[in-house]
Amino acid sequence: MSIELFGLLLQASIYTVTISVVSILIGFAIAILVSGMLLSGRSIFVRPAQIFISFFRGVPLLVQLLLIYNLLPAVGINVPSIVAAIIGLSLCTAAYQAENLRGGFASVPHGLVESAEMVGLTPRQIFRRIKVPIALRLTFPALVNEAILILKASSLVSVVGIVELTRMAQDLAGSTFLPLQIFASAGLIYLVINWLVALAGGLIENRLPGVPR
Repeated sequence: MSIELFGLLLQASIYTVTISVVSILIGFAIAILVSGMLLSGRSIFVRPAQIFISFFRGVPLLVQLLLIYNLLPAVGINVPSIVAAIIGLSLCTAAYQAENLRGGFASVPHGLVESAEMVGLTPRQIFRRIKVPIALRLTFPALVNEAILILKASSLVSVVGIVELTRMAQDLAGSTFLPLQIFASAGLIYLVINWLVALAGGLIENRLPGVPR
């Protein structure tokens, strides 16, 4: 396979990484909100959060992407395909990250929260300064794993017209009649990207402060 073809795969991988990173960050913000709703103890918040998680964990991502891509125009919201793809990936990963964070929040030492209340911190300050950092530390390996899963799952956004790495590989394989070389190269690029994510995740995890007891 020529360097030119490999270069096209590398260019397409930029879309893969960009879509994945943006989706993971948006999903994390949503996940914090959803996990907070789950732990609120109020049915008015808990029930919607449970429905959200059940839907986006129970319905295949491919169906979610097609549903969002077709639903938005149907309700008068016209957005580029890449936006629809990011929305779909963000909501999907948010459901999984919320479950991870819920376990992390539930593991925050109760004595630490009580100490923060005694020194006058408000519930919002406790959540932002104590609960979120500790939950992040406890769940970081699971969050890195979820990031890798989303990077691989991003190959599905080709169904809404995004020419990311997998779609580019399919197009090149069909036009060059070199499917083995093309898909092997695409697999190698995915492997390197995910290896770098795992490596970065390990380095960041080692720098995170330990969990107070």
